[in-house]
Amino acid sequence: MSLLVRTAGTCLALCKIRISLFSCLSAATGFLLSARWVKPEMVVLMIGICFLACGSSALNQWQERDSDLIMSRTRNRPIPSGMIRPSHARCFSLILIFLGSIALLLTGKIAAPLLGLSAVFWYNGVYTPLKKRTAFAAVPGALVGAVPPAVGWITGGGDLQEPELLALCFFFFLWQIPHFWLLVLSHGEEYREAGFPALTGIFTRPQLSRMIFNWIVATAVSSLILSVYSAPGSSLVNVLLTVLSLWLVWNGIQLLRGQGGERLCALTFRRMNAYMFIVMLLLSLDKLLIHLPVFKA
Repeated sequence: MSLLVRTAGTCLALCKIRISLFSCLSAATGFLLSARWVKPEMVVLMIGICFLACGSSALNQWQERDSDLIMSRTRNRPIPSGMIRPSHARCFSLILIFLGSIALLLTGKIAAPLLGLSAVFWYNGVYTPLKKRTAFAAVPGALVGAVPPAVGWITGGGDLQEPELLALCFFFFLWQIPHFWLLVLSHGEEYREAGFPALTGIFTRPQLSRMIFNWIVATAVSSLILSVYSAPGSSLVNVLLTVLSLWLVWNGIQLLRGQGGERLCALTFRRMNAYMFIVMLLLSLDKLLIHLPVFKA
């Protein structure tokens, strides 16, 4: 039994399961905004996106196994710690990517697996090697975060060219950049030791804090653009999105005042995660609650 638990724990760590579940939730958000209700295809979609995200994350750990061994933040990951052989991890990742592609194909939308595989290619084939070349790799890399909600949108019956989807994808794209740079601000020295060019080697902490603050403000504004394109249907959701955006900007101001201190970076990082989760929850519930009789009345 203990061997089974250890194996399961190794697989979940290899999949970066929390990040993968976040991708799954963003796909579900896109689906609900498009279909405006829960349908069987949504379950298949979430399974497919989860498998693809898990497989892509596992493949990324295989690609960066040597760098992970150097950084204290990552040296306990499954491959550098010796919990799993690199060849086994690569095989595991490819199986997950294959299963995820099949699941998305079962949604009946051929664009779903094509978009999903394009995200895997961009993350593992473009972004991962680009991290070794430029400290600004997070900007093109953030495009990956816009794909799951787009896959959810088309699976729910929407069109890729609709303004509402573009606003949604733009929001997910922007959020990822300050989200990653907060990690860099906290672990910049480790990134440089592992051979990654880091923004902390180009800018001072106060300068980088100001850059992150600007991206945080842009993220907050982009969430309000969603209401312009009628993503939220109720005035209550619009009000809550506005309050959340102001709260996020306030956190950015605190980061500025603290000049990017490590503890403050970690706190802002966690709050950005909470912010994204609450926004997805509000957007999803807005489309579900409107079907209830009390809201119809």
